[in-house]
Amino acid sequence: MAKVAFVGLGVMGYPMAGHLKVKGGHEVTVYNRTAAKAAKWVAQHGGKSAPTPKLAAAGQDFVMTCVGNDNDLREVMLGEDGVFAGVRSGAVVVDHTTASAEIARELHAEAKKRGFEFVDAPVSGGQAGAENGVLTVMCGGDPGPFAQAEKVIAAYARACTLLGASGSGQLAKMVNQICIAGVVQGLAEGLHFALKAGLDIEKLIATISKGAAQSWQMENRYKTMVAGKFDFGFAVDWMRKDLDICLAEARRNGARLPATALVDQFYAQVQAMGGRRWDTSSLIALLQR
Repeated sequence: MAKVAFVGLGVMGYPMAGHLKVKGGHEVTVYNRTAAKAAKWVAQHGGKSAPTPKLAAAGQDFVMTCVGNDNDLREVMLGEDGVFAGVRSGAVVVDHTTASAEIARELHAEAKKRGFEFVDAPVSGGQAGAENGVLTVMCGGDPGPFAQAEKVIAAYARACTLLGASGSGQLAKMVNQICIAGVVQGLAEGLHFALKAGLDIEKLIATISKGAAQSWQMENRYKTMVAGKFDFGFAVDWMRKDLDICLAEARRNGARLPATALVDQFYAQVQAMGGRRWDTSSLIALLQR
């Protein structure tokens, strides 16, 4: 059992922190910007809450964070009452936010200066993966701290891999989102075509999902896509934030992402349709309107 703080109880962080307490058996302290959310978590799971990230981090072996973006991360880590102001020497900070590789490297270097460790560890699997404790975790950092953190992360992950030096976890998450964007657009176009052609969708998917076209998106989203139901899953707003990170990194490293840039614009059109909180599979809505 370890002493663990979890900072950020959003749709991902709330269940992840719960798994640390219930499944992992760790001593857990939580912090959330909205204190009522932290109080609800403590009432449900036990443990305790703290009024600031600094106090949540104080005395802990591990501090996990999961917030919105680079700016949120910089504030919650480096602010006057931030995590880095409270972390003890030798502790490990693990950040599950999907953010830039630049800020991961910045926080890694700052942690080293202050005598503790930092691992960037964005996740894939969405809200369902967090709730079921089966997330895929992509990590960047040093092997020693990763090995320590991996044992704690196991409470909510089915796979946890060190991809390389600091920032590598964030770069891997970018690849993940680039791949998803292309797959969802292809699936949306295929289903749209099938509907126009008058094919039996159930028979179609039962057939082509046994071949090279098979994907997680196909097996888990085709029914709701055809039905025009998108009020669940990973929101378009979040996907656009992630794709912005991917495109910014591509401008830095020279990678060409023409399809990703196009799909990002399609998501902008979904937002304009009122689909900011729709699931990312809502790309089909543009084709069906």
